[in-house]
Amino acid sequence: MFLSDIHLGTRGCKAEQLLGFLRRYDADTIYLVGDIVDGWRLKSGWYWPQAHNDVVQKLLRKVRKGARLIYIPGNHDEFLKDYIGGTFGDIELVDEAVHEAADGRRYLVIHGDQFDLVVRHARWLALLGDGAYQAALFVNTHLNILRRRLGLTYWSLSAWAKLKVKNAVNFIGRFEEFLSSEAQRQGLDGVICGHIHHAALRDTHGIRYVNTGDWVESCTAVVEHYDGNLEIVRWLEQASYPETEVSAVVETPVRNAA
Repeated sequence: MFLSDIHLGTRGCKAEQLLGFLRRYDADTIYLVGDIVDGWRLKSGWYWPQAHNDVVQKLLRKVRKGARLIYIPGNHDEFLKDYIGGTFGDIELVDEAVHEAADGRRYLVIHGDQFDLVVRHARWLALLGDGAYQAALFVNTHLNILRRRLGLTYWSLSAWAKLKVKNAVNFIGRFEEFLSSEAQRQGLDGVICGHIHHAALRDTHGIRYVNTGDWVESCTAVVEHYDGNLEIVRWLEQASYPETEVSAVVETPVRNAA
């Protein structure tokens, strides 16, 4: 199971939806692929409702039941990078990992912020962009409350903007190219990453590129089945459900992940 960009500690985090997903899916190995806790937001103001604590407890409960949990910090939880190489209650902290799937394919597992030039070389601009993103989420929340009252389905303003604005599309394309090239450089078959909140699973230039998406807008994760097949699980709200209730929308029948 591969999860990233949960952003616990922010109002945009869809913790209740993630809890529903974690109740449905079990895995022998769980990769947390960065930006699980949002240290940037927590520095500016503490926000930690019970649902966010429940997510942490649910993950720890899976570890106690025998799951292996590997945490790869991203840029928003970079405060954990000082502890790379250590373990905390059977949680392994690593900078990156190589995952061998059941079908023999080997994947680089990495958050991906290392390949974002804005994050690496213009932190102030990254923080400014994060503020703009939070504003877009605020507008998106109220817009979807209105859409729900009108009987319309959930719609993401920021996801729409990413796919429509030329520079954003180009950035996503370059990000995929950089990550795929790094996997190829290391002699691996693919890469599994996060960071850009855009779920994807495709083969390009002989490399499989997989992005787990996020739990702020799209509510997506990647699971590996026991035959080595990778699948994007889309855990989406149903327009007819109250705000705190969710329903699963999956692309194949639900099975335990490897």
